[in-house]
Amino acid sequence: MVRSVVGNLLETRRLVMTVLAFGLLAMSSRRMTDPDVWWHLRTGELIVLNHRVFHTDPYSFTRFGQPWINHEWLSDVFIFGLYRGAGWGGLIVGFGIVITGAFLLLFLRCPGRPYLAAFMTAWGAVASCSLWGVRPQMLSLFLTSVFLFVLERADERPGLLWFTPPLMLLWVNLHAGFPVGLGLMLLFAAGKAFELGFGARGRTEVYLELRRLLLLLVLSLAIVPLNPYGARMYLYPLTTLRSTAMQNYIEEWRSPDFHQIIFLPVLLLILAMVAAVARSPRRLSGTEVLLLLVTVWAALQSARHIPIFVLVAVPILSAQIQAWWRARHPAGKARILFKLVDPFASWVNGVVLVSWLALSMIWIHWIVREQSATESHTFPEAAVSFVETTRPSGPILNHYNWGGYLIWKLYPKYRVYIDGRTDLYAGSILDEAQVLCSLSSPFWQQLLDRWQIRTVILPPDTPLVAALRQNNGWQVVYADPQAVILTRRGDRPATP
Repeated sequence: MVRSVVGNLLETRRLVMTVLAFGLLAMSSRRMTDPDVWWHLRTGELIVLNHRVFHTDPYSFTRFGQPWINHEWLSDVFIFGLYRGAGWGGLIVGFGIVITGAFLLLFLRCPGRPYLAAFMTAWGAVASCSLWGVRPQMLSLFLTSVFLFVLERADERPGLLWFTPPLMLLWVNLHAGFPVGLGLMLLFAAGKAFELGFGARGRTEVYLELRRLLLLLVLSLAIVPLNPYGARMYLYPLTTLRSTAMQNYIEEWRSPDFHQIIFLPVLLLILAMVAAVARSPRRLSGTEVLLLLVTVWAALQSARHIPIFVLVAVPILSAQIQAWWRARHPAGKARILFKLVDPFASWVNGVVLVSWLALSMIWIHWIVREQSATESHTFPEAAVSFVETTRPSGPILNHYNWGGYLIWKLYPKYRVYIDGRTDLYAGSILDEAQVLCSLSSPFWQQLLDRWQIRTVILPPDTPLVAALRQNNGWQVVYADPQAVILTRRGDRPATP
């Protein structure tokens, strides 16, 4: 039996999938540098302890008590559960598994030989990996991959479509990216309608498929209000997409800058798709055309949508390349080549598998072990320890990227000025934070007085820090290469 299991594992397609899986896991298990993970942890902890979700902001003094739609509440519970159960390693590897699952489904959707499918999947992973991390968006990425898998196989296995309503119920409570699933269903339905009018298949069969899909789309839409915030979740994603604050202050919401090397794989993927459509004998279906047009547009509008484009484009490009290759290379020649290498395949496959597993495990172990150093390097760990010890007077003005960390470390003793919940602070607070940190307005001192700021925690190179160092009303009480803490002169830190 053991020999049979090993033999199955060393079979080429299973081997490729196994190697790909561990490669993706190593690639997606990355250091936690996202500034929002910290307030997700705190929120998950408080939901678990209090058995209720938040409807107003508890963390800031600038928006305290204001309405807050925490669309990621179930993701917060998931994040805290991983942390409580397995620490930083659980978070890093857990989200690595989520991302790996999304791309293994992508691999399964790619037609052609396993080497081509693996190469295309790896290309898609490289194109989107700059957006990976311990983030609720990764759960949306996984569910997008699941929806595409289900919708593509629904013609052969119609029963799969009945999974979409319960998946939508889960999605709407995990993340506000759930309209992606609804949009995919709508695009597949539009493709069916096109096929109904112009396709070669029987009209009765296509009509039944379209009716079933529209029924489940309506049912999925009806499920959206089944969340703590009710029908408001219909409009919340649209409000976020239209927010100018997201575009202005969050880089990943902006259009990709193809002068940056991290976007080169995406650009090459788009160009390859254009070339493959032009050269391949395979014609795109109406559904594929719609999916490509919408997701290319979305990816060019916002880098945040690149992973969705990747999940759509990679299987289509793989099919185009496979058709082009078959048209130029008879299958017989390929069979001869594989027969020649077959006697050595098992040995080579075994060596590749063992070596790759070992390297992947070593890499993941090193990433988890380095998380403490990453925290110290990315966030003001020492400065926050100083605050915990000396307890300077609040309110505290903090850097935007440090708000979540302060929530995790200092709440409820201190509330923050701002954090990564851009939707909550959109408008005046985000603009004020920009003015304060950059001194882009002569009225910055009035803003400090308006919020009665007593303590400032900012990076040393912030213009406000330089200005306050020269101001007789402020004093430096702590400084290191990561952060500077200033307090109003006359305020005295509490004794430990």
